[in-house]
Amino acid sequence: MKKVFAIIALMGVFTFGMTQSVSAQDEADSAAVEQVDSAAVDTAAAPVVDEAPVESEPVETGMYKTIKTKFIEGSAGFMALVAIALILGLAFCIERIIYLSLSKVNAVKLVEDVEDALLNKGDLEGAKAIARDTRGPIASIFYQGLTRLNDGADAVEKSVVAYGAVQASKLESGCSWITLFIGMAPSLGFLGTVIGMVQAFDDIQAAGDISPTVVAGGMKVALLTTIFGIVVALILQVFYNYILAEIEGLTAKMEDSTISLLDIVAKYSNKK
Repeated sequence: MKKVFAIIALMGVFTFGMTQSVSAQDEADSAAVEQVDSAAVDTAAAPVVDEAPVESEPVETGMYKTIKTKFIEGSAGFMALVAIALILGLAFCIERIIYLSLSKVNAVKLVEDVEDALLNKGDLEGAKAIARDTRGPIASIFYQGLTRLNDGADAVEKSVVAYGAVQASKLESGCSWITLFIGMAPSLGFLGTVIGMVQAFDDIQAAGDISPTVVAGGMKVALLTTIFGIVVALILQVFYNYILAEIEGLTAKMEDSTISLLDIVAKYSNKK
């Protein structure tokens, strides 16, 4: 739980800084526009003097400029909530991807090393050391099973099954938070849609007119928040499906390796 609060605090600071940066840049742009307008007025009042043509600086364009503009037009309050949902969701996705990547090992080599140490050399402590020094849930299951080897094959099987369930639950830890943000992002977008529609009707009531110009502002807020919410949900859904595929692959390797371990334990017990 401490890790969750730390991630939320870090992402909140990052989001606040990003919002302040966008606001500061907008103020700088507005100041630049005002300076240009003032210069234009002064030029119009002054006598015309022939000067060499000056190349104008390129106007800032691109995806970043477009996203920033639409973010501001979509009501910064609701758009900031959607952005926070995206950042927190991506934080949990990245944490799961890193954890699952570190959980991957060469299961075939691990089985071969344990089998060689246990059956060919008869070195139980050596087999335990191999499992203990190898990272990942598969090695942890092997170690728990090998520690019960002297109690019999049945004790090893029960230990492996119980600890395998614990490791499987660790692989899925945090996925519920990702699904939360997947559902929250479009919900926040739809909430912004409702607020935008209410704003449009308020504008109509205040103006006493239903012209497109009156309702355009509220309708834009409604549509932009919905679009951003759906886009955030789609992005998180892609990462979530990838994480589920990785979990299924690791779970299958755990089950296959567990069966191999039980076979090795049975051979070791018969050999004794």
